Order: sequence, then structure tokens, then C-alpha cells
Amino acid sequence: MVDDKSVTMTHHLGVDAGGTSTRAVVLDSHGRALGYGRSGSGNPISAGPAVAATSLRAATAQALAGAGLRGSVISTTAVAMAGGSSVTDDPDVADSIRDALVSTGVTAGVSIEKDLLALYFSGTPQPDGYALVSGTGAAAVRVRGGEVEAVCDGLGWLLGDDGSGFWIGREMARAVAADLDGRGPATALTPLLLAATASATGQKTEVSLDPGSVEPQHPSSDQNPLLREIVKHVYALRPVQLAQYAPLAFEAMSAHDAVAENIVNRAGQALADTLAAVVIPGLDGPLVVGGSVLVNRQAVRDIVGGVQPHSPPAPAGEARAGRPLVIVPDGLVGAAVLALRNAGLPVDTGVFDTVTRSVRRLR
Repeated sequence: MVDDKSVTMTHHLGVDAGGTSTRAVVLDSHGRALGYGRSGSGNPISAGPAVAATSLRAATAQALAGAGLRGSVISTTAVAMAGGSSVTDDPDVADSIRDALVSTGVTAGVSIEKDLLALYFSGTPQPDGYALVSGTGAAAVRVRGGEVEAVCDGLGWLLGDDGSGFWIGREMARAVAADLDGRGPATALTPLLLAATASATGQKTEVSLDPGSVEPQHPSSDQNPLLREIVKHVYALRPVQLAQYAPLAFEAMSAHDAVAENIVNRAGQALADTLAAVVIPGLDGPLVVGGSVLVNRQAVRDIVGGVQPHSPPAPAGEARAGRPLVIVPDGLVGAAVLALRNAGLPVDTGVFDTVTRSVRRLR
């Protein structure tokens, strides 16, 4: 714990700018969170610089108001976002981020950090370890000496994100299409996706998890109305929006649907492969996991939790003893930790616990 007598009180801003929401926290030099704010998407790549800047401004303003402070008292900032500092290679993006903070009165220099590093420091103050995220996208990182040393995946829906919510949603849609045109086995995923499609268009339908409740629609442009509806709906979405259907795979899995179980197990194996690519001998720190797929699904965590250097993933459904695993909801605590570190303040276990507890209290 930092000695109160040896530290001149300063104030710091940590921001976790995610694809779904942006979270901000104002804290003092002892790690006490004083104000919290939340707004919309803060990812300038997926949402655009203008939307990201608006979200950053709103979340920061809320956090400052909650702390009862002016932006001018902030001495250091850490803004964690996908891509880290690489997103500010575009001067327009860099300017929009800077201007968003200046509009709230924050004139301190802006430090853009990797979102995976913030995720890692949301779970531990230890300088060495690993982080794995599986939400809409998926990636793994190795941290050494408090800095990112290696990254695997995080390449987006076209080139990677294996085992992510998008990946599960895509595999589910493919399985339903195969069921409906007779290429694949019957699956409870089919009535679930048909119901979701109907709901999206304002229709109502009864859902049965019986895999045989929907008759296969063999290939014929005139006699395949269910498949036509699925195709029309899926292709109208942006690819990453398929992630919204990932929970249906877990719902079908709970009903012991073999197709859904296969998809979820393959997602876990894919994430285990991604993690194994950054795990090395001699670096045995904790594994911090985040993102809806890993946070909410024990079956997936069991598969990735046993990954060791150069070892094959655990067989489907079998857990292997591994490194300590820490589950975090997002990267906000880590962004706060990075803001303190940017000020040259040591973040030991005591300070980390203070940050974690006080942020949890303000949410």
C-alpha cells in the first residue's frame, strides 16, 4: 500500500473504451475510485471516430461529475481500446480522442493503451502472466514486466477471432442451414434461430428444442421458405452481429443437443490453441479471462484453464489442472491501474485491492 504521508494527492482518469460500451473512472493517488461514468461504444475502428469521441466525452464527464472534480485536476490518463496506440496513427482519430477529453476540461496528455493489457491488469497487479478474451472477438496476450510481449489472434471476423461470440454465431448459422437443406443433422439450434429471426422481424413463434421439430427443407428455390428466411436475415447483418446468437448455442447445449455441444467444445479448443500460442515455459503468472463467452461459460473456461506450454488442449469435456484463473467483467480496473502507473505510482497488492473494491462499489 502506498504511504499516505509520502504521496502528494493527485487525480487520475482511466477509460476502458470497448466495442459495446465505454467506462470511465476518476481515482486519487491511493487508488480510491471517486467517480464513475458509462456511455456507448468507444471503439473508433468499429463505431467510427465521431461516435467513439462522443462516448469518451460522455463517460468522462459523468465520472468527473460523480467525483465532484473539474477535468483540470486530472494529472494522468489511460485510455484502453482495441489496437492500443496503433489506432492513433491516424491523426484524425488521435485528434478526436484528445478533443473529447479537452471538452471535459481534461488537459493532461492522453496515453492510449492496449485493451488486452487493461484486461490483464483488471485481474492482477502481477507484472507477468496471460490474458484471454472471448466476447464478440477473441485474442490472447502474454505480459512480461507489465508490458505486452506477445499477442495471438484478435484479427477480426474474416481472418481470426476463433472461438469468439462471432465464431460461435457463424458456426450455429451454418449448422442450421445444413439442417434445413439436408446436408447436416437435425439440431435444436434450428428452431432457436428461426424464432430469433422471426422476433427480429416482429413475428411470434413457438420454440421447441426437439431437433426434429423442424422438417428439413430439401434444395428447391420454390420449396425452401425457412432456409430462404434464414439466408435473408443472416446476410442482412454485419458479420460481427452474428455474435448476438452465440447464447443460443449454449441454450441448445443445455438441452444436450449434440450439434451445439460440438460447436461449444470446438470454440473452447480454438481458444485453447490461441492461448497456447503465447504460453511459454518459465512464465507462470495468472491467466486473466474476460468477454461474455469466457465469463459466463464454465465449460469453455474448463478447456482453456489447463493450457500449458506446448501441450495439446484438454480433451472435450475434460478439465486439466492449470494456472490460477481470474475472471474479470471488463478492463476498467486495469485502465485505472495503468493511469496510476503512468503517474509513476507503484501499484502493489494493497493499491490494486483498493482500486478493485472502490470501482466495484461505484458501478
